[in-house]
Amino acid sequence: MNCIDLFSGCGGLSLGFQNAGIEILASIDNWDKAVEVYKQNFSHECYLHDITDENGTLKIINKYQPDMIIGGPPCQDFSSAGKRDIIQGRADLTYNFANIVCAYEPKWFLMENVERIKNSHILKEIVKQFEQSGYGLTATILNASYCNTPQARNRFFLIGSLDAKHNVLTPIFRKNLNNQAMTVRDYLGNTLGIEYYYRHPRNYNRRGIFSIDEPSPTIRGVNRPIPSGYKKHSADPKNLELSSVRPLTTIERSYIQTFPKNFKFQGTKTNTSK
Repeated sequence: MNCIDLFSGCGGLSLGFQNAGIEILASIDNWDKAVEVYKQNFSHECYLHDITDENGTLKIINKYQPDMIIGGPPCQDFSSAGKRDIIQGRADLTYNFANIVCAYEPKWFLMENVERIKNSHILKEIVKQFEQSGYGLTATILNASYCNTPQARNRFFLIGSLDAKHNVLTPIFRKNLNNQAMTVRDYLGNTLGIEYYYRHPRNYNRRGIFSIDEPSPTIRGVNRPIPSGYKKHSADPKNLELSSVRPLTTIERSYIQTFPKNFKFQGTKTNTSK
């Protein structure tokens, strides 16, 4: 099979599909810095293009005639991190994704987003749209730490197959989940050279220090050193000297997300942390 990746960013979803044996024909994103990184790591074309221009996007897709369209529309307006406001416009890109899929009608599509999208009226509306276009749908929420990734990150997936029944993939997801969560040590061994690391909490009612013998919490754009006045949370290790703890570097955080060590990142610290 082959596919086109919409909202491709620097290529995380493309890389996963490529590793699974699916040919990536092309990708599209509207952030120039992400497109630059993508082009450093893949040989196929990556278009710098605004996907809200649906006709222009369909012209690109029709050029390649993919079997599948995949994509993760920006999720900030659904996310538990920071402000959630689905009237800001970013969530509208989910509609653009659905419109493009239903206009082109690939045999398969996959949409990935944060767990909270399941509570939105937008999801209900696009599900109805996909059903009217003849797609059988499978929706699932997967915890990455049970999918060979050392990160306790819940993500929502909606997979559609044209002229098929609903929920046909559910047994496959259940069958292939691991029985135990993967820890950072399981995945990286002792290569980080640390036993504990700091991950800046959203507020100080939450812990900030984590062990490599557990899955990492969700990787976020915020990546700060321990504040000078940080007071241990009750869930932090009791007898640990804070001076011995550091945050993970941007590259180490990419390993947690299972980017390989030969993946090339470029750009400012602010851009690469996103």
